[in-house]
Amino acid sequence: MITIHYEESKKITAEILADVFSKSGIRRPVEDLPRLQKMIDHADIIITAWDGETLVGIARAITDFSYCCYLSDLAVDRDYQNQGIGKELVRRIHERLGEEISLILLASPIAMDYYPKIGFHKIQNGYIIPRK
Repeated sequence: MITIHYEESKKITAEILADVFSKSGIRRPVEDLPRLQKMIDHADIIITAWDGETLVGIARAITDFSYCCYLSDLAVDRDYQNQGIGKELVRRIHERLGEEISLILLASPIAMDYYPKIGFHKIQNGYIIPRK
């Protein structure tokens, strides 16, 4: 049986982040390690899931800690999916934020069915200026 432990203060490198992104199926610029390092450095909350010393999941969020929080990454290694790790990462983010803060995200098309299963509500009133 696999025992997953969760960390909020454990430091990760861009290489480790690229590895879990690649293994999860999430589309991120895994070849651009300086950019991934900025994603780590400027996140307000990072909660990670570990199998021993192997990073198997991550939730990365940007927030003002008073009104809203953007869940920018939720990634779990494919070999560890369907075990509740993503749900637990989101629960821990939400617990850290408290009930007065809205948690929002942009879902990839392949994850649209997943988020309602872990407590998110679909919204129609959003807009985006996409990155280039």
